[in-house]
Amino acid sequence: MENNPTIAFHTLGCKLNYSETSSLARMVELEGFVKRPFEEEADIYVINTCSVTDNADKECRQLVRRIRRQAPESFVVITGCYAQLKPQEIAGIQGVDLVLGAAEKFNLTSHLKNLTRTGTAKICSCDIETVQDFHAAVSLSDRTRSFLKVQDGCDYSCTFCTIPLARGKSRSNTIKEVLKQTETLAKNGVKEIVLTGVNLGDFGLNAQGERTENFTQLVTALEQQQAVPRFRISSIEPNLLTTEIIETVAAGSSFMPHFHIPLQSGSNKTLAAMRRRYRSELYAEKVALIKKVMPHAAIGVDVIVGFPGETQEDFLETVQFIQSLDVAYLHVFTYSERDNTQALQIQPVVPVAIRNERNKILRNLSYRLQQSFQEKFIGTNRKVLWEDFNKNGMMEGYTDNYIRVKTPYREEWAHQIMDWTLN
Repeated sequence: MENNPTIAFHTLGCKLNYSETSSLARMVELEGFVKRPFEEEADIYVINTCSVTDNADKECRQLVRRIRRQAPESFVVITGCYAQLKPQEIAGIQGVDLVLGAAEKFNLTSHLKNLTRTGTAKICSCDIETVQDFHAAVSLSDRTRSFLKVQDGCDYSCTFCTIPLARGKSRSNTIKEVLKQTETLAKNGVKEIVLTGVNLGDFGLNAQGERTENFTQLVTALEQQQAVPRFRISSIEPNLLTTEIIETVAAGSSFMPHFHIPLQSGSNKTLAAMRRRYRSELYAEKVALIKKVMPHAAIGVDVIVGFPGETQEDFLETVQFIQSLDVAYLHVFTYSERDNTQALQIQPVVPVAIRNERNKILRNLSYRLQQSFQEKFIGTNRKVLWEDFNKNGMMEGYTDNYIRVKTPYREEWAHQIMDWTLN
């Protein structure tokens, strides 16, 4: 391979994956690789995969076929959750040269230096139980917003989820190291940092499984440091969203009044079948507390429809429960069967057509919730962080409580936080 090979990256899935891809890209650039946009021709293509849904798996295969058409002489490397869960399946995709599991993802540079054409895909993977190290990661593609990974892995055993199998046990960075990273991001002009992790509220476990710190302490330390004007919490389990966390956010100025809290179902029967660690009553209590101390806060909700055994009555219970909550929007996921999950044993299976219909109903509900939330703030003044994207002469930004606004593009406003009257 030439002295300065070109390389392109593509990310599937969550914000955590985006932070890791960004870190991997900077890592290889330091070793002389030249980064190219994924749409352009490159010597090497790296796809960082997700495997939460069947669509993520399919998209990975489609991307490999597209690369083969676009640059048939290039090398294709697959890493991420899909690569850890099904390395043999990926190796069987025509055009894949290297599969890197969870333990080898951050050894990407050394693997790239030894890439050779063999005609068959090389697999570098291991049992997920051996993956114990925490690798810091941060996205740094623009100065507006950065995703900062502070936690990885999960010790929970939800019956629908493959993430513990793909990422291993819960482990975290230290508060000291996180504060160093936020200082670096601040020096790079970043205005907003989104804290990310697989199970963010479980922050504080080290590689040996010992709890030395907790998420409340991290929030407090970042609030005191105030390295950047804005922090957001990407997603946090309701049973780990403590009163202390909520009150710390409410009392401070750095953390935005915005929470994303997975619900998955409003039916306690379904929550039990999912092996979630809370029931709907606790979820409602958390939402009520947030709205009591921060009436203006935006609350987002993850919901899964079509879980095995979910009856029409269970689904309607979920709809009614969500309607009883003061929340701003939903992220709706259609259940898809995943290998090696306990949910495969649960009967009866919900037909795909019914799953899709329930998804549509909740997406419509999400639209109405979002419209209702935004209408409450018409005529009020909120602080907006403007992004540097010119979309057909318009630019977008988000208020502190996560309302998206638009205005004609002005370059001097990009990356700036400004008072804005909503209309």
